[in-house]
Amino acid sequence: MQRLKNIPLQCFILITILLLGNNLHAQEPATPDFKAQVESIITKKPNSYQDLYSLFNTVSNDTLKMQYLSTKSKEAKYLEGESYALNMLGIYYRNSSKYTEALAFHKQAQELALKANNLELQVISLNMLGVVNRRLDLIRYALDFHKQALDLAETVKEPSLNLKRSIAVSRNSMGNIYLSLKQYDLAFIQFNHSLEIERALDNKLGLAINYQNIGYVKESKGLLEDALDDYKTSLDYNNQINSNIGRVICNNSIAVIYIKQGKYKEAQNTLNIALQKALLLTDQYHIIPVYINLGWLQLKQKKFEESEINLKKGLQKSNDLNLVTSKIDAYKYLSQLYELQGDYKKSHEYFTAHVALDQTVTNERNLQYVNDLVIKYESEKKSNQIKELASENEIVKLRLAQNKRILLLSVFGALLTLGILYVLNRQKSLKSEKQIIMLEQDMLRNQMNPHFIFNTLNSIKLYIINNEKENAVYYLNKFSKLIRKILVASTEKEISLAEEVETMTLYMNIENIRFDNEIKYKIEIDKNVNAENIKVPSLILQPFLENALWHGLSSKTKNKEIHVHIEKPKHNSVSIYITDNGIGRVASEKINKQKTLKRKSVGISITKERLDNFSKQFTNDYKLEIIDLYDANNLASGTKVVIEIPTEEIKLRTA
Repeated sequence: MQRLKNIPLQCFILITILLLGNNLHAQEPATPDFKAQVESIITKKPNSYQDLYSLFNTVSNDTLKMQYLSTKSKEAKYLEGESYALNMLGIYYRNSSKYTEALAFHKQAQELALKANNLELQVISLNMLGVVNRRLDLIRYALDFHKQALDLAETVKEPSLNLKRSIAVSRNSMGNIYLSLKQYDLAFIQFNHSLEIERALDNKLGLAINYQNIGYVKESKGLLEDALDDYKTSLDYNNQINSNIGRVICNNSIAVIYIKQGKYKEAQNTLNIALQKALLLTDQYHIIPVYINLGWLQLKQKKFEESEINLKKGLQKSNDLNLVTSKIDAYKYLSQLYELQGDYKKSHEYFTAHVALDQTVTNERNLQYVNDLVIKYESEKKSNQIKELASENEIVKLRLAQNKRILLLSVFGALLTLGILYVLNRQKSLKSEKQIIMLEQDMLRNQMNPHFIFNTLNSIKLYIINNEKENAVYYLNKFSKLIRKILVASTEKEISLAEEVETMTLYMNIENIRFDNEIKYKIEIDKNVNAENIKVPSLILQPFLENALWHGLSSKTKNKEIHVHIEKPKHNSVSIYITDNGIGRVASEKINKQKTLKRKSVGISITKERLDNFSKQFTNDYKLEIIDLYDANNLASGTKVVIEIPTEEIKLRTA
């Protein structure tokens, strides 16, 4: 319960709210019928949450009545009634985007539930505190509250209906936190647990929420069609229960899928529906992503003025409510917008803000905290299971005591064997990791070739000397972006094929400066290739493009071309063809032998080793073939590199 002490000034805020509330409601706003209900419940003082829920659920959004219930319960020292009313007030303020007030109400409700020793109300209050903290992107506080709620609820062997619902809420909320930290597998497990409970309870709201969240996981994994099916299932449940908030959330998510699929007309229609319904809500939390996604869509459509308006609307509202995740998205798209408009200063400012804020959510401390919590949870769960077994099997334990010595010897032998196996496996793993690190270091040194950097900067300097400011700024921007991508990629063992293609395009643009932009560089990607969802080793194509440039085309006088073609002939591999119309390998070798300063090419051998390491995680191996091309007169007409990289689509089990 230590986290509850970390919410500063809330007691002061709560007292202020209650005092204001007493003044506002001094005119006796409650009806005679409601007063009679309150008097009846205070007289009976039931400790069951279900009794309170059944009586007051229909008026739980009425702040005047809930304030009346709170005041009367406090006068009668009916802790459960006061705790229930304060939680309902907290939910109202949360849905009105007044998070400070909501936290204060839920904190007071939790303290009253603890004082009353009412487990159901404690669990509900903890979950509500977690939900508000999650909206504020206070990851560790939110995770703590939901974990405390779940631990408390699971101490009951035969939970009530409301306690089962609370367990489903805890798991769903923890899944959302894992999702924000990009821990997709952990999130998927929690959402499925929650979904099973909601299905057993036939709770359509819970089913709608969990299908929506499972869709988020699949979208994050790149499974767009599967995610779209889950979003539509969630929308169907929201239509059945007539939830406008649910419709806004689902339509917004469906529109995102359409944007990613390039279906801009469908995305526009869906976002229009979401915006119309969002404008009717008092909760500003749900309208923010609609504005941001509208801006993103208009950015894709090159409607820059409209895009800027909607992105800044979303950013302004995110700042008003201090919603970190929404600000991260807004900064990212504004950076892209200004880059496309040529305002590189603003683009850089927003990109820097995006990166800095994103790191506050997915930083090492948060991720380590999640890992520690998972380990602690599993350990506690196993410990509880052991205790239960101990109490239920006391007779068996007495019999086993006779064989204690044999058991201890067996355990010791097993541990010794496992220890030896672990040490051997660890040595093998360390050796493999060392080899991979050395390869990555060699790869980085190869990409950051000092000659390449020196020559590029000289070329840019020449533009400056010749007073070609636009060219100088253009290529300097390209060069800085390339260096940044190389440095980022060097820290990643794998990146998406789309990122690799973008980085190589930048590299070719820079290298082309020294060829007076004579090289015609073309990339062709087949429609069946989902470049965003295919992982490849980082910077794997650069050595082949460098060879094509400096060994194939550098000695040629005109008509210089490089063509990259990507296709997916098999479900478990992607093929990349790099073709140049240079002088061929034979002629290149002759020229290289005659040079005093020979240009060493160690990149290909490093690349082969990296491909070999990458392929170990798949059933099929990589293939690399370099083909000499000849024309009709049997004269060298270039070189063709064929790379086949294994890949497997990730499939999530359906809920």
